[in-house]
Amino acid sequence: MTRILVDGVRYEVRVGGSGPGLLLLHGFTGSGAAWGPFLPALRATMTTIQVDLLGHGHSDSPTDPARHAVECQAVDLAQICREVADGPVAVLGYSFGARVALALALAEPTIGSRLVLESPSAGIADPAEREARRAADETLAADIERDGIPAFVDRWEELPLFASHAALPDATRGRLHDQRLRNDPAGLAASLRGAGQGVMSPFHSRLVEVRVPTLVVCGALDPARPRAAFVAAHIPGAGLVEIPGVGHTPHLESPARFRAAVLPFLTAIATATNPQEIH
Repeated sequence: MTRILVDGVRYEVRVGGSGPGLLLLHGFTGSGAAWGPFLPALRATMTTIQVDLLGHGHSDSPTDPARHAVECQAVDLAQICREVADGPVAVLGYSFGARVALALALAEPTIGSRLVLESPSAGIADPAEREARRAADETLAADIERDGIPAFVDRWEELPLFASHAALPDATRGRLHDQRLRNDPAGLAASLRGAGQGVMSPFHSRLVEVRVPTLVVCGALDPARPRAAFVAAHIPGAGLVEIPGVGHTPHLESPARFRAAVLPFLTAIATATNPQEIH
């Protein structure tokens, strides 16, 4: 494990394997360690770069929410990749991490070689809806600070977004729960206030600027599936893999199908513009 200082904040970074670089970006309440089950397969052909995003894991949590913005972290990640990788890297981001990955592709178009977006969103286009989300995130952030992590995790896991997790094996659900409990209340609150979809500038009109080969992966049962489909439809040449019977976290709910979609794309066995839909 290495802590890398970028523009006044330190990121926890884990590098392993050999071959072209692959930047791995986790979701909200996660950490770079969330990709652990996939590392053996990924490291067989790639050098994985696991990063704890700000406010998560062992990375810093600046008190200024603006420092957590996805655009700011994208610039930081580009610098980290330049330090630890030799040449452009592929990027795999899940949910919140997919939004950061999109920001990275837009801000630093030469840093990436391939882009995998799992359960992504381009943000919230409607100003009124965006403000409502900002207010809801502020309430949630205040709840985290007041009630602490265990109470927040219990509430978070009851969201309709994660209803399909009821079908997860007990061991998988337990590991996910334990990972969430390791978070710091101030870190998650600052992340919500600075990087949530309520404060993020939407990317809808900028998706056409993404020029790297892109694959979008989503679950057929995901309530946010239309957002992922929109991203896939508006990035030139992007492919969409919809995995049946799973929700917002295909990599957890159907790891074998997730690997079958993602690994060939990352290793360029499949074409970038015509990945096969999985049934």
